[in-house]
Amino acid sequence: MTQNLSGVLTALATPFDADENLDLRLLRKVVDRSVDAGVDGVVAGGSTGEFSALDSDERRLLVDTVIEHTAGRVPVIAQTGATTTRAAISLSRAAQAGGADVLMLVTPYYEPLSLEETVSYIKDVAAAVEIPIMLYNIPAATGVNLDPDTIASLAAEIPHVRYVKDSSADWEQALQLIHHHGDEIGTFIGWDSYLFGALAEGAAGVMAGAANVVPEEIVAVAGKIRAGDLDGALDEWRRLYPVIDAMLSAPFIQAVKAGLELRGLPVGLPRAPLAPATAEVRNRIEAALAPFQAN
Repeated sequence: MTQNLSGVLTALATPFDADENLDLRLLRKVVDRSVDAGVDGVVAGGSTGEFSALDSDERRLLVDTVIEHTAGRVPVIAQTGATTTRAAISLSRAAQAGGADVLMLVTPYYEPLSLEETVSYIKDVAAAVEIPIMLYNIPAATGVNLDPDTIASLAAEIPHVRYVKDSSADWEQALQLIHHHGDEIGTFIGWDSYLFGALAEGAAGVMAGAANVVPEEIVAVAGKIRAGDLDGALDEWRRLYPVIDAMLSAPFIQAVKAGLELRGLPVGLPRAPLAPATAEVRNRIEAALAPFQAN
């Protein structure tokens, strides 16, 4: 599928069975929940998908399963970044061979790199593949911030670096990417509470873990913004924001899995050592979801 990415992308949750193995049957249901709700793409193996808790074989299986089951209905973005260039190249080549539409490349984490080392990693991985790349900027996890000028220079130098997911939670940086560099790279904001503002400001799109739980509602907000109905979109957003806020006020992976269960699709617990959502978190999310539960 060759097209420009835009709109709402779901950062898919990864289901596990009672023995903490990947549950591929439930994974297919998670994919269908978002695709049937009208999202514009799905992301396999992102942070919400607990990629750092998966081994390389599991990451490949996860991506292959999502690609196969999505079957061209929407683009599939495969997160293939790793702690080493060697591993990232291997995962990226496998995802490209498997039919991914876009590779999302988180920069190495755990050992904080210099910006120069980070840029070198991006260039080396990009040189090993041909399909579009989405940079993944999440400095709280990696210790390195890809600033807007660095991102724009990478896009100018490497033609298939076409997108960035900005999860810096820095609204000023997000605005600079959207307004100063929109002609050079498509910006997807990866902080769910900025969803309305990002789309209204003209971002290429948003990547939301909350779209596992409330996909139709997020798609409705995006659709009204796209149609120029900002007042209608804001009305929808005011109803939806308490759900986003409740989920972001808790450990997010646990919140997404609790939200899916509350909406009728239990996908298992997070992989240990992450603990399940507490009763307090579940109650807060359940209260926020109450206005939507009849839908």
